[in-house]
Amino acid sequence: MLFKKSDKITGSYDVIIVGSGWAGLTAANKLARNGRKVLLLEAHNKLGGLATWFRRNNGEYIFDISLHGFPGGMKKTCRKYWSKEIADSIVPLEQVRFANPQFEISTDFTKQDYARILEVEFKIEKAKVDAFFEELDQMNFYDAPKMTNGELFNKYFPDRNDVVRFLLEPITYANGSTLEDEAITYGIVFSNFMSKGVYTFCGGTDVLIDKLQQELIENGVDIKRHSLVDEIIVKDNQVQGVKIQNQEVFSKAVLSNANLLSTINHLVGKDNFSKTYLEKAQKVRLNTSSCQVYIGIKAGETIPNLGDLLFYSESEQFSTEQLLSKEVSSQTFSFYYPKMRPDRDNYYAIVSSSNARYEDWVGLSEDEYKKRKDHLISKALTVLEKYIPNIRDKVGMIEAATPLTVERYTHHLKGSSFGTKFEGLDVSINMNKEIQGLFHSGSVGIIMSGWLGAANYGVIKSHEVESYLVKELSTD
Repeated sequence: MLFKKSDKITGSYDVIIVGSGWAGLTAANKLARNGRKVLLLEAHNKLGGLATWFRRNNGEYIFDISLHGFPGGMKKTCRKYWSKEIADSIVPLEQVRFANPQFEISTDFTKQDYARILEVEFKIEKAKVDAFFEELDQMNFYDAPKMTNGELFNKYFPDRNDVVRFLLEPITYANGSTLEDEAITYGIVFSNFMSKGVYTFCGGTDVLIDKLQQELIENGVDIKRHSLVDEIIVKDNQVQGVKIQNQEVFSKAVLSNANLLSTINHLVGKDNFSKTYLEKAQKVRLNTSSCQVYIGIKAGETIPNLGDLLFYSESEQFSTEQLLSKEVSSQTFSFYYPKMRPDRDNYYAIVSSSNARYEDWVGLSEDEYKKRKDHLISKALTVLEKYIPNIRDKVGMIEAATPLTVERYTHHLKGSSFGTKFEGLDVSINMNKEIQGLFHSGSVGIIMSGWLGAANYGVIKSHEVESYLVKELSTD
């Protein structure tokens, strides 16, 4: 059932899931299908975590929050753990474009086309291209990291900053991976995309989340939004449930889909973990955040077909430092055409996304903050004018979001858009070894981020929760 904001929760549960990102949603559905009594708690007024949406001007404009692109493997995951209807609504993006001082290229983002471009446009010998892709295919997220992204690219493409830009830039936008991060954080995600290209959900995130919510309720999941969990209750090294709105709700297991460090430091409390575990957790770095500019096109106006994604940069050379710069020299543009929302005739929208540092936004005065947001908007429109000369006349609504916006609505520490760096994966995976019945799943390690990675991590953790519950019932 769907609880109202004012409803009081009664009874106990097999599992309480804290947070409704893709990992939390998918785990909830899988466990409910197993016959488990599941309570899903979400602090926001919508499900989805960062995979959500918002409306403006009484619904005239609607925007998807997430960058609209994920690997084709999402179809298989949704078909298996959600429904055929949802899987069938996942469609390929037709054109991904790059425009920067080093090259201008269009691709369908498949392995075949990428290999062709590397050989034909960048003049890389076929044997080297094949060897590069083969090494990526052999990577596994359980493996210990052997090299950084920078070392990986230097191994195959030394002194080819243009090739590195072509290979890494889109993944940096997808999960925050940098040259200094472990190569595994790039290789696995890139290989997933390379299998069949980039996909999106036809109909919009609002339609998708509504379908997910309906299935959860049909499978018996209790859902309560507007529900910020105050504490995960632990007694004698075993989880007891959660405390929310001055009420304790009991359960045999808790799966946190909240930020990893928030879960450890705030929801559970450091006193409940071993010294060794806390030492590992203290070394976990948060990933970076992002900014967006949301542009709604006036009713009756159109924009030309410019492809689905445009990776645009003014930087002469590729560097992750430039991608994070507050000067916004690099942006990704997502173009939404009427075909992507068939129920809204002639609906066009554009979203500019840029990676960012939380530190560049926190602590600004109200006036400084507004000026910085106005700069984001100005940069986005200035670039778009190169492709749509009269874009300013077509805009009906425009606003910007920042790392502080992400922090406000998701409660992620420092507005992290991609969870934690690679070392967070080990800490997340092993949380249940510290406290009986306590599990974590979400955007961690860069690998388990994005729609597909988070959903699959939710599945992995649902199996572990199920095994724990079976064991618990056998000893009752």
